[in-house]
Amino acid sequence: MSDRPVRRPDVPQPRLDEVDERILWVLASDARIPNNRLAAAVGIAPSTCLVRVRALEDAGVISGYRAEVDIARLGFSIEAMVSVRVHAAARHELRDFAKRLLRVPVVLDVSFLAGDKDFLVHIACTSTEQLRDFVADELSGDPSVATTQTSIVFERLVADREHQARSYGELRRWQA
Repeated sequence: MSDRPVRRPDVPQPRLDEVDERILWVLASDARIPNNRLAAAVGIAPSTCLVRVRALEDAGVISGYRAEVDIARLGFSIEAMVSVRVHAAARHELRDFAKRLLRVPVVLDVSFLAGDKDFLVHIACTSTEQLRDFVADELSGDPSVATTQTSIVFERLVADREHQARSYGELRRWQA
């Protein structure tokens, strides 16, 4: 698991055209799509498509390709979101604290938050006992942690971009 931030506002954003965004949209829906089908889906030649995908990778716009694993089928039937508030005296240790959490095997990801909580830690456990041990030992037992609040995930639903919208442009224009 990477400890680099997902968003990096200090890094200049590359200029992407509509074709680049269509490539990203299709890959976000199906990262295993063969290049010739991807090219057909976005209306360009396969050789051009391959060059563009590699350029998007080189620019860091595409940061990787991952398999979605159903962790419940592997025995991790308990997912939880644990919000964590760190003591004011430990504020200088926030990044180190998050990096340490990312090394704990049951941690799926850590989000650094604005507001009254500092982190939201997404974990997957095999039992309520394992969840309890994580919260008690890794969080509450840490002297830099002021408070925790654990919410068990009953069900996690993921947006289906293919049916939710047709492009990133459509997402940018969306209004409530």
